[in-house]
Amino acid sequence: MLELQNVTIKMRSADRVLVESFSFALADSDKAVIIGEEGNGKSTLLQFIYDRELIEGYCDCTGTLRKDGKLGYLSQTASDEMLNTAISDLFADKEYYSHVRTLEQMGIPLEMIFSERKLSSFSGGEKVKLRLAYLLMDDPDVLLLDEPTNDLDIEALEWMEEFIRSSRIPIMFISHDETLIENSANVIIHMEQLRGKTTSRITVVRCSYSEYLQFRAGSFEHQRQVAQKQRDDYDKQMERWRQIYSKVEHDQNSVSRGDPSGGRLLKKKMHSVLSLGRRLEREADEFVEFPETETAILTKFDPAVTVPAGKTVIDLELDKVTAGDKLLAQNVHLFLSGPEHVGITGENGAGKSTLLDIIWNELKDRTDVVAAYMPQDYSEVLEYDLSPVEYLARHYSKDEVTKARTYMGSMRFTRPEMTGKIGELSGGQKAKILFLDMVLRNANVLVLDEPTRNFSPLSCPVIRDAIRNYKGAVISVSHDRKYLNEVCDRVLELDQTGLHETNRFRF
Repeated sequence: MLELQNVTIKMRSADRVLVESFSFALADSDKAVIIGEEGNGKSTLLQFIYDRELIEGYCDCTGTLRKDGKLGYLSQTASDEMLNTAISDLFADKEYYSHVRTLEQMGIPLEMIFSERKLSSFSGGEKVKLRLAYLLMDDPDVLLLDEPTNDLDIEALEWMEEFIRSSRIPIMFISHDETLIENSANVIIHMEQLRGKTTSRITVVRCSYSEYLQFRAGSFEHQRQVAQKQRDDYDKQMERWRQIYSKVEHDQNSVSRGDPSGGRLLKKKMHSVLSLGRRLEREADEFVEFPETETAILTKFDPAVTVPAGKTVIDLELDKVTAGDKLLAQNVHLFLSGPEHVGITGENGAGKSTLLDIIWNELKDRTDVVAAYMPQDYSEVLEYDLSPVEYLARHYSKDEVTKARTYMGSMRFTRPEMTGKIGELSGGQKAKILFLDMVLRNANVLVLDEPTRNFSPLSCPVIRDAIRNYKGAVISVSHDRKYLNEVCDRVLELDQTGLHETNRFRF
């Protein structure tokens, strides 16, 4: 049993309410996904549920939380201590022999449990599986998973989908992967920050994600229609009232001084007219509000920025791709011309990011194209000690920085976020700064490593649409199946033998 009653969580530093009077009970069959924009408090809520002491250093919390049973919590990243621990030591106190079936289902060979390798030496997908196995060996009654799909390749993503969907215990999880959410969640918990991030709203609907989107669109449209009809009716009533008021006022001004009885009647009638006007105004105060939604708008790329059809953007031949002494791939050939959008995918550890870094170094100093780079580690290009405004002001004119402020406002940056340090922003906000930089630079070649990984499920369609309609060339590494399907003209899979075209993401 996991139940929250009237929970409110407020950030002290920003004086911002992340969760307000939230009540929710997790049922035995629930696979509840928490969605929302970056910085809305999703991870904070999950940490509160697991152990409120994790957030008491920066948040004030009220309300009650009932937890009957053991919770297993998978944080976004493993601690340094865990990463530097050998797998054999990590599982030394676990009764792994009673969980052999679990290990088999997770694709973890039993001998891996005895490995002397540190957790940090494994791929992203292997790390997640090992950490999850570590939790499952404590036989939790509820699982709390914070972005379990980060750094997973597509094969591991598909495994995670099946794990969540078929789990015999309830799960509450955070994810940005729309396909995984569509295929595994049966409860949607949508956290929003409205009115300039001064108001918290949490919507809970017990349905699939696609059904939730339909429900949301339908309820908002119904609310909009009701609100519009009320105002249209009000305008008609007020117009009729003004006509009556004008007539009574005219009659009052025209009444003969020798007709005191008529004057009293008109005064009484005016009193009734004024009373009706006040009643109409009171009714207007109770009108249904137009629906307010939280949107994360990515400014569109300038349609004038393009690459001529047939122009060779890159023609790369590599005998091998290596990381240190390790051979990752060989006989790699990549040719891209014109405004083509190419996606690169493959297993974790295949060398995709290494290859993308090589591609960037081939393009960055070219004078016949303007290339821009979005690495997985944003600190490679962003200066975290600067504010977004300061960072952009170092590269662009005063007018362009003013334009950037306007764009950041459309991307839901508050004024303090525009002037605070970039390092204190969420991953999604940092990604927006990178996109904005690309727009201001008029880049006509984009080199993108996991461009959608830090955007919410509701923002990702906006990102995909912007890149799909971009007239320049795009080279992307991605595990986002919707992105590969909707944005990329070609999808190449990288393995030890090179790059190979694949159609497995066309659906």
